[in-house]
Amino acid sequence: MLTQKTIDIVKSTAPVIAAAGPVVTQHFYQRMFDHNPELKDVFNMSHQQGPDKNTPSSQQQALFNAVCAYANNIDNLAVLLPAVEKIAQKHTSFLITADQYQIVGHHLLATIDELLAPGQEVLDAWGEAYGVLANIFINREEEIYQESDAKIGGWRGTREFVVTSKQSDSELITSFTFSPTDGGQVATYKPGQYLGIYINADELANQEIRQYSLSSAPNNNHYRISVKRETQGTVSNYLHDKINVGDKIKLVAPAGDFFLDVNPQTPVTLISAGVGLTPMLAMLETLTQHQAPVNWLHATENGQQHAYKDHVKTLANQHSHISALTWYNAPTSGDRQAEDYDYQGLIELDKIATQISDPEMHFYCCGPVGFMQFIAKQLIELGVTSDRIHYECFGPHKVL
Repeated sequence: MLTQKTIDIVKSTAPVIAAAGPVVTQHFYQRMFDHNPELKDVFNMSHQQGPDKNTPSSQQQALFNAVCAYANNIDNLAVLLPAVEKIAQKHTSFLITADQYQIVGHHLLATIDELLAPGQEVLDAWGEAYGVLANIFINREEEIYQESDAKIGGWRGTREFVVTSKQSDSELITSFTFSPTDGGQVATYKPGQYLGIYINADELANQEIRQYSLSSAPNNNHYRISVKRETQGTVSNYLHDKINVGDKIKLVAPAGDFFLDVNPQTPVTLISAGVGLTPMLAMLETLTQHQAPVNWLHATENGQQHAYKDHVKTLANQHSHISALTWYNAPTSGDRQAEDYDYQGLIELDKIATQISDPEMHFYCCGPVGFMQFIAKQLIELGVTSDRIHYECFGPHKVL
């Protein structure tokens, strides 16, 4: 429990740290990696590069935002619990330990001291505050580790799997199916959650850890992910080019706070763009036995980039409660409207307002941040309340 004196000091000095934000975060990461280079095997180093040397990267900005949010709400931590859960779930995919929290705290305080020289009383207050926050994360993450380990087919740490299928789904997206080499079952998961993948290869400077959404309904035998090849994507290109059927790979148990959570009578609309369809596929396959209407709304560039087109169409044809609509931003000459896609351009929800007007309907969204902001704005204008809008951002989290 923090003393009132500590709370007052942290809140009064938070604006000073906020004003020095980019300098603080860049100094912190550089210091930490200089003193503890082993953490380069944990952090996504691709996220450490900003657009220029004076601008923090997305990962650095995410840390800075989290520190500021904590300081500003240090006397009302309940409002931070959703963010804590999101971060804690992600940390378990990185197998973060209590010792690593101590390392981060040491370098954070050293950074504040070296750049701002606030005095020992302020450093002690921030150290106490950091300790409370670290313990919240450590305790929640330990609960998640134990929950994963206790499941049928569950485990803690990494587990070896073999690639049993590799399938090209579009010019950019390839799906991989993994089965455990020990022949056992795999832990179930909630549709929308992701899988942690560990890549160690001679051609990579560091161990690379990534999370990819599970793209099929839960089962007891295998996992499937669908990965978009990113131009500068270290791991996505490695998976596309180097990983083949029969190869072995280390996985961490499914996690994530974005997942389908509705009762059988709740109508659902799934909205995605590009590779954002991956968690939606797991949801859609799960909803084939749903008792209420289900809408599948997907946007992509054209038919060449349209993954799982036939699969989604088949599910919609087989289940009368499922409706599927697709938008192509720039159809090719070979793309046929009403057969390959339904609308051209961006998703305009007012065109299908009657189809999504049920006041009980819940909306699940995934795609680029700009796309989801565009969709969220339209939903709010249509009168959808925020508690019925659920979303996932790939990469450092942003609020829509």
